[in-house]
Amino acid sequence: MARQKQKAPLQRIPSSGVMNAPPDFLGHNMRQTNGVTSGKGFPEAVAKSSAGGEPGLLRLIICVGGIYASFLSWGVLQEAITTTSYAVYDPRADDPNPPTERWTFSVVLNTIQSFFAAITGFMYLYFSTPRGQKSPAVFPTTRILFPLVLISISSSLASPFGYASLGHIDYLTFVLAKSCKLLPVMFLHLAIFRKRYPLYKYGVILLVTIGVATFTLHHPTSSKKKNSHSNNGNGSSIYGLFLLSLNLLLDGLTNTTQDHIFSSPKLYSRFTGPQMMVAQNLLCTLLTTTYLLVTPHVSTSILRLMPLPIDLSQTSELASALAFLSRHPTATKDIIAFAACGAIGQLFIFHTLAHFSSLLLVTVTVTRKMLTMLLSVMWFGHRLSGGQWIGVGLVFGGIGAEGVVQKREKAKKLAEKEEKKKLESNNVNKGEKQL
Repeated sequence: MARQKQKAPLQRIPSSGVMNAPPDFLGHNMRQTNGVTSGKGFPEAVAKSSAGGEPGLLRLIICVGGIYASFLSWGVLQEAITTTSYAVYDPRADDPNPPTERWTFSVVLNTIQSFFAAITGFMYLYFSTPRGQKSPAVFPTTRILFPLVLISISSSLASPFGYASLGHIDYLTFVLAKSCKLLPVMFLHLAIFRKRYPLYKYGVILLVTIGVATFTLHHPTSSKKKNSHSNNGNGSSIYGLFLLSLNLLLDGLTNTTQDHIFSSPKLYSRFTGPQMMVAQNLLCTLLTTTYLLVTPHVSTSILRLMPLPIDLSQTSELASALAFLSRHPTATKDIIAFAACGAIGQLFIFHTLAHFSSLLLVTVTVTRKMLTMLLSVMWFGHRLSGGQWIGVGLVFGGIGAEGVVQKREKAKKLAEKEEKKKLESNNVNKGEKQL
């Protein structure tokens, strides 16, 4: 009986290639919609987009435009909330310059944002699930609870340190440093998972670190600020950078643990981005709400032992925040809009990852942060010195160079795979001819 030619040779994929693959690799090779394998895979979506077809191009424009609109608005609102000084009462004839106060309730802000994101993510999961099928479980296994709780703790702790740093550094330094998440992520991967990186990544880290240091050292200080801080200005900036470093380290722990969950489907079951969005924000909301309700009943001496930037003069952060919002309705509107923009922006990010490459998302994210800084300069009237522009160029130049190198490496790997497939196909044909 004659042998039939095999249409496509079976390829054996090593388990390490799947276990260590990033989330977009798993999503692109077997794209899942809320845990249910979809009939149309990622290559078809790419084909539509690359071919310039109307549906793919329209989806790309909507995704990129949604990320820009959501997070640029989010950044402007964040700066407005954390840096605006609100008058305690209206000016009077006998007191034309009333005292001012600022929003300092970072845990309340974090709770509102995580609550909005959890509700938005749950609605996305529910309405995107095909009819007749159940929505994927937010917590598919009990084993996944521990890393998810760790993520919620690290992300909840990160925000207070970040917002506290704004009392000692300006918002532009904050945004620039937040663009350097690669440093803590690499450090934690090296320390915890013993993962090694190519040399160019260490070069990127060096450029980014020098850029942030240059930007901070060349920060222009006004005469008013010099008088208010006297000789403590440098110390205050160093303390602000220390708080920001803790924020970045906790962010790195969050991202590293998320990568571990996504790259371990056999350990935690397959877990999608929207599921992570709901689970993480739900646990964060429960954690921070518990903190806000419990701390008023905890002794001040115990709170002093907690390594957190807590304002001990406030008997209750929740009560103080509600009183602040009742005095300043404008701040209430800004906070609600801030939380809504963050939640909607996360949805656009997950949708972009599901239908386009992660390199596209990295490009959009980096350019968005550059636009956030430029928008802050124009909107709030900031001025950058020549040294600061050099620092900005070093940071985004390093990040951009990393993106270019990654793109070339990905293209090289794809070319090698195609060449390997051709060789395997030729070997099969030669073997059949010999038979």
